[in-house]
Amino acid sequence: MGKPFFTLFIFCIAALTYNLSAQNRKQQFDLLVEKKDTAGQRVLLEKWQLADSNDAELYVAQFNYYVNISRREILVFGDEPTGEALEIKSIDTANKEPVSYLYGQKDYNTVLLQMGFDCISKGIKKHPARLDMRFGKVYMYGAVLDWASFTDEIIKTVEYSATIKNKWLWANNKPAENAKVLMLSSIQEYQAQLYNTNDDNLLVYIKSIALAVLKHYPDNVESYSNLAVVYIISEDYDKAIEELKKAEKLAPKDDIVLNNMAHAYKMKGDTENAIKYYKLVIQYGDESSKQFAESAIESLQTK
Repeated sequence: MGKPFFTLFIFCIAALTYNLSAQNRKQQFDLLVEKKDTAGQRVLLEKWQLADSNDAELYVAQFNYYVNISRREILVFGDEPTGEALEIKSIDTANKEPVSYLYGQKDYNTVLLQMGFDCISKGIKKHPARLDMRFGKVYMYGAVLDWASFTDEIIKTVEYSATIKNKWLWANNKPAENAKVLMLSSIQEYQAQLYNTNDDNLLVYIKSIALAVLKHYPDNVESYSNLAVVYIISEDYDKAIEELKKAEKLAPKDDIVLNNMAHAYKMKGDTENAIKYYKLVIQYGDESSKQFAESAIESLQTK
C-alpha cells in the first residue's frame, strides 16, 4: 500500500516543481522586459521553448517580445503632429503659419510583427480558451489599423465563447472573473474604437461584429444599438428604429437606446415620435442626457 502513495507523492512534487519553473520563467521574462534587455529575452525564450513548448505563458511572452522589437518611430512630414514637432515655414515671409510639420510617428516592422502574430496564433490554437491571448491579438490589429483582421478575430472570439459557454481563462490559466461580462464589454469597447475612427468605410465591420454577437447573445442591448447607429449613418432610419425597438424591449430605461431612437425619428422627419423619446430620455437619463434632450425638444418645437 505504501508504493502508490510514494508514486503519488513524487508526482505531486514534480507538478509543483513544474508550476514553479513556469512561474519563474514568466517572472524572469517580465524582469528582462522591464530592463529592456531584448538579448536576454531572446535567450530565455529559446530555453523556455526547449523546456516546455506547451506552456501558455511562453506564447504570450513570445508575442510581447516580437511586438516590442517590431515597434519603431519614424520621422514624417504632415499636418497632424502628435507631441513635439518641428514647424516647416514657407519661404514667403508674409505667411507666418507653418505649411507642414516634421514629427515622430509610431510604426511597426511588419516582418517582426507578423512573427509575433504567428506565435500568438499558435498559442491560441493550443490554448483556445485563453481570452487574454485573443484580446492581445485584437489589440495589435487595431494598433496597426488592420480592421479586417481585427474584426475577424473578434468574431472568432464570440463564436468560441458560445462553444465553451463563456468559460474563459485569463493569465496563468486562471478562470476569468465574470467572463461573459468581460468579453462582451471588451467587444463593445472595440466597437467604439471602430466608430471613433469616423471612417464610414468601417461601418461594415461594426455591423458584422454586432450581428455575430446577437447570433449567440440575442439579449445584448448594445449590439442592437450598434446596428442602429450603422443604419442611422447609412440613412436607413426604418431599419435603425426596428433594431432600437428590440433594444428598448430589453432595456426600456436605457437612455442611450432612447436617445438613439429619438435621433432616428428626428432624422426621419417624425417630430412627434422624436419628442416622445426625448421626453423619455429626460425621464430616465443622467443630467447631461437630460440637458441634451431638453435642447433637442426646444429645437424641434421651434421649427
